[in-house]
Amino acid sequence: MTDKIDKGPADTPPPASLPPETIKAIPVRHYGRYVSAVIVLALVALLVNAFATAEKIQWSAVGDKLFDSTVLAGAGRTLLISVLAMIVGVVLGVVLAVMRLSKNPVTSWVAWFYIWFFRGTPVYVQLLLWFNLALIFPMLNLGPIYKDEMTDVMTPFMCALLGLGLNEAAYMAEICRAGLMAVDEGQTEAAHALGMSHGKTLSRIVIPQAMRVIVPPTGNEFINMLKTSSLVYAVTYNELLRATSTIGSTSYAVMEMLFVASIWYLVMTSVFSVFQYYLERRFARGSSRSLPPTPWQKIRVNLMAFSRERGV
Repeated sequence: MTDKIDKGPADTPPPASLPPETIKAIPVRHYGRYVSAVIVLALVALLVNAFATAEKIQWSAVGDKLFDSTVLAGAGRTLLISVLAMIVGVVLGVVLAVMRLSKNPVTSWVAWFYIWFFRGTPVYVQLLLWFNLALIFPMLNLGPIYKDEMTDVMTPFMCALLGLGLNEAAYMAEICRAGLMAVDEGQTEAAHALGMSHGKTLSRIVIPQAMRVIVPPTGNEFINMLKTSSLVYAVTYNELLRATSTIGSTSYAVMEMLFVASIWYLVMTSVFSVFQYYLERRFARGSSRSLPPTPWQKIRVNLMAFSRERGV
């Protein structure tokens, strides 16, 4: 017979629970990050010092010519040709995207051939083809509407506009086609079931929803267009690069004027990058419940947190 284990009185209270100890978190030290940061900063400092101490570069000429009237006029022409070429590219790109998605094999194949040709040849070559078009068509004869020599029609501005705009249309066609295909087919079927025509369905249902996909790469294309516009130097259009190069060749400040052109390109691309950011936020309202904070909102939150810490 086994003995019973004495468990003590039943009404004995349980021992009081001790509070948990405070966890002392020791951060992991990443010495590799510190070393790599020092190396990168040292390389950047050497590069800046090399440019700053270069004896053959007159940095005062950069400041003197930065707001020169010729340079400002060239920057204005760069902006003008970029905006107009982008408008041509977007409008024609939407048309080509619709043609490519059409069930008509003729329009679909024509759009495919256009995209294949203009995406497969360099922009520089296309500009030269437009510039020398008079060798193939000496006269532009549209009957009673218009008739003139091709050399008078294909001015440097027209060559730049057609060369950049038609090339951009091929890329915008693929961007627009991707945006249109991103919209669920049920949207189109529902619109047709309500009696809407194909054109109304595109303009009121499909394209507004596709804009969320189309806008980000379109902004990138425009920023790229600002830089690609420098290629119209080949057709003697007096844009920013040609204006600065002309001043550099006469004043023997070639490198300094290239720096001036680079500064203006950076200014224009930075400004339009900000516009692109807020445009993307606008078209993302229908797909995101909460939009990410803007850079200014992030700065304000950080400043408020810093002021609270200082107050404490």
